[in-house]
Amino acid sequence: MIRAARSDSAVGLALILTAAITWGTIPIMLDMAEGVHPVVIVFYRVGISGLVLALAAPFLGVIRELKTLSRKTWLGLASNGALLALNWVLFFFGLRLAGVAIGEILGYTGPVWVAVLLPLLLKERFDRRVLLPLALALGGTTAVLLATVGHESGSSVLIGSLIAFASSATYAALILNAKRLLGGVSPYALMLVEDLVAAALLSPALLLFSGPSTTREWTALAMLSLVATVLTGFLFLSGLKRVRADHGAILTYAEPVSGVVFGAVFLGQQLTPLVMLGGTLVVAGGVIVARMEPAPAIEAPSLLTEPTPR
Repeated sequence: MIRAARSDSAVGLALILTAAITWGTIPIMLDMAEGVHPVVIVFYRVGISGLVLALAAPFLGVIRELKTLSRKTWLGLASNGALLALNWVLFFFGLRLAGVAIGEILGYTGPVWVAVLLPLLLKERFDRRVLLPLALALGGTTAVLLATVGHESGSSVLIGSLIAFASSATYAALILNAKRLLGGVSPYALMLVEDLVAAALLSPALLLFSGPSTTREWTALAMLSLVATVLTGFLFLSGLKRVRADHGAILTYAEPVSGVVFGAVFLGQQLTPLVMLGGTLVVAGGVIVARMEPAPAIEAPSLLTEPTPR
């Protein structure tokens, strides 16, 4: 039973890591869509994603699943859609105003919130084993991003920093609520509803702010929606369904580190020794989490039973 739980957990962590590394390409896509307002970017991200998922839903049995959900579950799904819209708007604004480095480092305090709030909100025992990998991942990410921080100053950077920090709180709420919902719904159903709700909430932005006007900008939005949202969202939620929220959240620190690496490869940014050290610390934290044995005293009950096919 423990062996099955360990195998299921390993698959979940691998899926989350793959998603996080892919998310590292988002700053490149944002750079390509620099003429589009951040709120409009988020709208197209969730709108295109929701449309693609909705077109495939009837063929995958998702419509039947949605018809069986309770009103309480529907409210939970809708709330996750609102959290998703708010989180991405805050995060993209933070990146635009404070810069990628400052925005990423403050936005990625979210996994710390997850580790602290998990025992309080989901009634799971605090796993003290996460303290070391969490410290390594947070320290490594700090090193990587501080190595890229310039000498920006001014009120816009301060406002952007506050917005990015606020995005970390919405990130934690999003992850914890998703983890709770995944006990009763499939990752596909969760993605479909939250994307459509987020798109509906953000649709007025099309009348108020600048949208895409060039092939480059449309390409960036398409990639952001199909690769960095549909594909990675399914990978992440499928992985989160198999692991504790705090374990999975730590692996998302691969996103800002991979972002720096992709920046070096595609945007000509320099990889310094501090960046290399930080990346090593993040990898070390991820390896520790991946090698953790499922512990009956602290693991979620779903990890200690055979996976049930849907």
